[in-house]
Amino acid sequence: MKVLEGIRVLECCSFVSGPWAAQMLAEWGAEVVKVENPRGGDPFRSHTTDHYSPVFCAHNRHKKSISLDVGTSQGAEILRKLARDADVVLENFRPGVMDRLGVGWDRLSADNPRLIYCAISGFGPTGPYSKRPAYDTVVQAMGGLLHQTLPSDDAQITGPNYADSIASLFAVQGVLSALYHRERTGKGMRVDVPMIDTMISFLTHPATLYFATGETPDPYFRAARSQCFVFRCEDGRMLSVHMSSPQKFWEAMLRAIERPELANDERFLTPFKRVANFHELGRVLAPSFLTATRDVWEDRLRANDVPYAPVNDFEALAKDPHVLSQNIFCDVSHPEKGPTKSIARPVRIDGDNAFDAAGAPMLGEHTDEILTSIGCSSAEIAGWRSAGII
Repeated sequence: MKVLEGIRVLECCSFVSGPWAAQMLAEWGAEVVKVENPRGGDPFRSHTTDHYSPVFCAHNRHKKSISLDVGTSQGAEILRKLARDADVVLENFRPGVMDRLGVGWDRLSADNPRLIYCAISGFGPTGPYSKRPAYDTVVQAMGGLLHQTLPSDDAQITGPNYADSIASLFAVQGVLSALYHRERTGKGMRVDVPMIDTMISFLTHPATLYFATGETPDPYFRAARSQCFVFRCEDGRMLSVHMSSPQKFWEAMLRAIERPELANDERFLTPFKRVANFHELGRVLAPSFLTATRDVWEDRLRANDVPYAPVNDFEALAKDPHVLSQNIFCDVSHPEKGPTKSIARPVRIDGDNAFDAAGAPMLGEHTDEILTSIGCSSAEIAGWRSAGII
C-alpha cells in the first residue's frame, strides 16, 4: 500500500539513522533520492569490495541514487534545484554542515516554503555537545541505555545499534507529522531529531522511577519486576521466560517444572518477594531446566500457558513457522546484483504488509534520470560528470 505515493524525499545521509528512516518512507511509497558523494558514496557501501555490502543494502533498498559532490558550488546549486521540487529533505550531518554548504534549512525553505526539513544529529542543533561526533554507542552510553544493559563495569559492547534505529523511528514519526501539518496549513516545517533525546525518551520507565523516587535502576531492574529469566536446558540450548506480575503465570511455571512446594516458600510467596529475591529465584529454578531438552520444556511450558520463547539465533528465526507465516522476510532484487533476502515492512494497513521490494541502488545509478527530471540538459550532465561534480 503506497500511502506516500507522490512524495519525493531527498536523503543526504549515511550509515544508519538517516538511511533507515528514508527507507521506511520509501516502503510507504515515497520516491527517495539518495544523494551520495561520487567518491565512494555512503561509507557502508565499502564494507565489501563490490561497494554493495549487505549492511548497506539493509538500509537503502527501494531508493534511487544520485552521485553529487555537494561540497562544490555547482553541486550545491544542483541540490538546491532538486530541493525546490522535493517534499522532504532528510539529513544526518553534524549541525551546521548543511548551512556551511549552502543547503541548510534557511536556504532551502526560502526557495520551497512547503519543504519538510528533517535533521538527525547526535546531540541536536544547540547545547554544549551539539558539535561533537556521535555514533550509536556514544549515544547509548550518554543516553543511559548502556547502564541498563551492561551487567558489570568491565562488560563489552554487545547487541544491535539501538540508538541509530530508535532515532530513525522518531524521524519518520516527525516527518509524517509534519506532512500532515502541511496538508492542513500548506506550510513546511523543520524537524530536529537529536539521537540523545530519542535515546532518553526510550527509557521512560527507569527515568520516571528515578525522578519519582531518586532510585537509580540497575541493569536487572526491569527483569526483576517483570520476572524475566533465561535458562539453559539439558541439550545446551536456551529459552526465555517472562512471567510478569499475574499470579497465574507463577503458578503455571510451578506446574510445568513440577515444583509445587515453591508456592509456599517464604522467599517467593508474593510478587513483591519474588522481585526482591529475583536472583535467588533464578538460581532455584535453573536446575530444573537442566533435566530435559529444550523441546521437552517448550512442550511443558506451552501446555501450562507460561509465556516463553526459545532464544533464537538467525538460522532458527528464519525457519520458525510463525515467523514464516507473517511474511516478514521478503525477496528483493536488483537488475545487476540479483536477488537478496531482506526484512519486510512490519506494519500492516487493512491487513496488508506487501510492497514492491526493490534492491538498494548502485552508486549514482539514477543520476542522469534524476537530473533530466528537473530539466538539466545532456550537455550539462556530461560537463558535470567530466568535472567530477557528479
